[in-house]
Amino acid sequence: MVAQKNLCILILAAGKGTRMKSSLPKPLHTVCGLPIIAHILKAAQALEPAAIGLVIGHGADQVMSAVKAGMASWGITSPVVFAEQTDLSGSGSAVKAALPLLQKFETVFVLNGDTPLLLPSTLQQMLSVFEAQKQGAMVLGVSVPDPAGYGRIVRTPEGMFEAIVEDADADAETKKIAEINSGMYIFNSAALQTALSQLTPQGPKNEYYLTDTLSIIRQMTLPVTVFNSTDYEQALGVNSKAQLAEAEQIMRLRTAKRLMDEGVTLVRPQDSYIDAEVQIGADTRIEPGCHIYGKTVIGKNCLIESGVYIKDSVIADNVTIKMGTYIEESEVAEECQLGPYAHLRPKSVLKKGAKVGNFSEIKKSVIGEGSKVNHLSYIGDTQMGAGVNVGAGTITCNYDGKNKHQTVIEDHVFVGSNVNFVAPVTVHEYAKIGAGSTITKEIPAESLGIARSRQVVLEKKGVKKND
Repeated sequence: MVAQKNLCILILAAGKGTRMKSSLPKPLHTVCGLPIIAHILKAAQALEPAAIGLVIGHGADQVMSAVKAGMASWGITSPVVFAEQTDLSGSGSAVKAALPLLQKFETVFVLNGDTPLLLPSTLQQMLSVFEAQKQGAMVLGVSVPDPAGYGRIVRTPEGMFEAIVEDADADAETKKIAEINSGMYIFNSAALQTALSQLTPQGPKNEYYLTDTLSIIRQMTLPVTVFNSTDYEQALGVNSKAQLAEAEQIMRLRTAKRLMDEGVTLVRPQDSYIDAEVQIGADTRIEPGCHIYGKTVIGKNCLIESGVYIKDSVIADNVTIKMGTYIEESEVAEECQLGPYAHLRPKSVLKKGAKVGNFSEIKKSVIGEGSKVNHLSYIGDTQMGAGVNVGAGTITCNYDGKNKHQTVIEDHVFVGSNVNFVAPVTVHEYAKIGAGSTITKEIPAESLGIARSRQVVLEKKGVKKND
C-alpha cells in the first residue's frame, strides 16, 4: 500500500482506566502477548498513514517509553507523534490536545486506545467509502447484544445519521437502540477543527464530547454517515480485568481459526493458548493445554504434545515435543525430539536430529546433529558436536561462583552416566568418559577418560579390602 500523505490517525489513550484496578496504565496491559496499544498501532499502521498521533495522559511517561521501545518490533514505520492531554474533560478535549498535528492533514482517523480487537480490514473499508463520498465525518457503528453503557447512534426515519446520545443522557426509548458508537471516526480535518471550537460542556461531568462534533458538522451541511460493521467484537473496549480476559479469549480464538485455516491441527482450540504473532506450519498437531507465546515460529509436520510451553523460539519441521517440555528463546532444527519434561533455557540450539529427554535441562548451549541428552542431565554453556551420547545424570559444572565457563564436547564422544565436567574443559572427538567420573582436564581424541577413586569395601570385622 502507498503511504497516505494526507492521512493522520489519532489514537486516544489518555484515560486513567480506574476500573482496571492496576498501577499499570491501561494501554500497556497485554492481550495475546502484546500491549493493548500495540494492537491498535498495528491496525493503524496497516493504512500506512503519514503520521500516527497518540494522545496520552495517565502514566504518560511510561506509555511513551513502552511505545518507543516496542515500535520497531511491532512493525510501526509511520512517525508517531505524542500529545499529552492535561485537561481531562472528555474525548473532545483529548482531540484538542493534538490539534497542532491534525492541522497538517486533510483527513483524520480517530481510534480509541482500548480496542485491541480492531480489524485493519474494517479501517481500510471505512477509509475507502469516506474518500469516495467526500464526507464531513463518518462513525463506525456496531450492533451489540447488550448496548448498556455505550453511546447510541440515533438515525433519521430514512436511516441516515442524526446524532449520538451518550448512555448517561439517553432516555428509555433511546436506550433500546442496539446500534452503538464504537468510538472510531473519520473526519475532514478542517470540519473537525471548526466543530471542536464550537463544543460546549455536556452531561453530569461537564465534559466535551467528541460525538457532538458529528452533529455540528452535519449542521454545516457536510455529509455525516455511519459505517456499520456486523462484527461487533472488534469495537469492544477494555475497561476492566474481566473485559481484558474477554478480549484475550476472542483474540485467541481468532488466532486459532487463522492457524486451522492454514492447515494446523488444534485438537481443542479453546484449550490452546497461542499468541497473535505466532506462526505454525501446515500439518503440525497441537494438543490441548499448550502455551505458545511471543514471536514463536513452528514448522510443518510437528507434534506438540499437551502441556508444552514455547516462547520466542524457532522450531523447524518434523519436530516432536513431548508433554511438559519448556522452551524459551531457543532454536530447534528439523527432526529433533524433546521431552517429556525437557527444558531449553534461552540461547539453546539443537541441531538436526538431536534429542533432549526426560528432565534434562539445556542452557546457552549447542547440541550437535544427532546428539542425545536423554535423561536427567544439565548441559550449560556447552558446545557439543555431532553424534554425542550423554549418559543420565551428566552435569556441566559451568559456574565457579564468580564466572561462567565453557565445556567443549567434540563429535562422537560417549559420556557415561553421572559424569561431571568441571569447566573450562574440552573433550576431543571419539573419546569415551567412564561413568561416575569428574573431568577437570582435557581429554584427547579417541581416548578413555576415567576420574574416580577405587572402590573400598569395609567388612564387618573391620578388615579393609581394596579392589
